[in-house]
Parts: sequence; structure tokens; C-alpha cells
Amino acid sequence: MFNFTAFVLYVMIWMVALFAILPLGVAPDQAPDSATGWRGAPVAARMWRKLAITTVVSAVIWLGVEAIIVNDWLSFRHGILAGPKD
Repeated sequence: MFNFTAFVLYVMIWMVALFAILPLGVAPDQAPDSATGWRGAPVAARMWRKLAITTVVSAVIWLGVEAIIVNDWLSFRHGILAGPKD
């Protein structure tokens, strides 16, 4: 796989993982606004921690996807998905 393609794949996986990890551990403000009832932003978002977790999870997923793409065992030409031999 080319370096640019691998980078773009990692960025796509990272973005999906980020949106999956963002809501974890979020607790809204316990005292809502008296006029609107709006609770606003979370008390402690811990964004640096979530970004670090996202990076690690994305790297693991990317390594798995990279291994599947590079190896021929899951291929339409040579792998288990190949058609019958003539």
C-alpha cells in the first residue's frame, strides 16, 4: 500500500474512532440553567485522554486493516475469495 493511501486510511479510521469514543465518560453539569434548562458542556471532557485513546485504538484497527490489504489470503485473485480454478 502506498504511503499516502495508508495515511488517508488511518485518518478515516481515526475520525470514526474519535466519534465513537467522544461520548464515553461524559457527565453533564448537574445544575441546569434556571431559565432554559440547558446543561451546557460536560463538566470534565478530558479531551487529551480521549485523543490518546482514539490514537491507540485507531492504530490497532489500522494495523489489522493494513494486514488484510497487504496479504493475499483475502483476495479475489489468490485467496479464499478467489473463484474456481479453470
